[in-house]
Amino acid sequence: MDYLLYILACIYFFLPAYMANGAPPLIANGTKALAKLATPIDGRKQFFGAPLLGNHKTWRGLVVELLVGTGYFQIFYFIHEYYKLGLYETIGFEQNLLNPLIFGLLLSIGTVFGDLLFAFIKRRIRIKPGESFMPFDQTNYVIGTFLIIQPLYNFQIQFWITLFILTFIIHVTFNRIGYNMGLHKAKW
Repeated sequence: MDYLLYILACIYFFLPAYMANGAPPLIANGTKALAKLATPIDGRKQFFGAPLLGNHKTWRGLVVELLVGTGYFQIFYFIHEYYKLGLYETIGFEQNLLNPLIFGLLLSIGTVFGDLLFAFIKRRIRIKPGESFMPFDQTNYVIGTFLIIQPLYNFQIQFWITLFILTFIIHVTFNRIGYNMGLHKAKW
């Protein structure tokens, strides 16, 4: 097996999720059209004396993540098919078995689910928003996507482990760059 090609295929496959995960602060905060959705998903509810999710998890962010992830999956799927890249086949993804729009939406739902799940867990163990929760701050959307997609589409465990490790490395690297440039508040 060509490991470099496998790694590239994993990254290409998950790029829409990476973009969806990073989109809310970039798109949502600068878009007045979505201002009405800037309300917390949890409705500011408490659970055992702590916020359910936290005020930073908003409907605006959720909508942006779903739209960006689903939309970018369509673009990357089209590019893959048009240029016959063969990357999906490298990771064992038989794209002809699923509608790309539905699969893109499932990928995006998994991204959002992982983010919200670990926000919930962080609040239960009294970790505040923005505080480190390594490695889950960096990989929560891989775990969420695994939980949503794996029961419907049986990827090999090697794919998920590779994606988990790659995502951690990519996330930490880009956050360090953003932190050093003054674009990000946390190093992790």
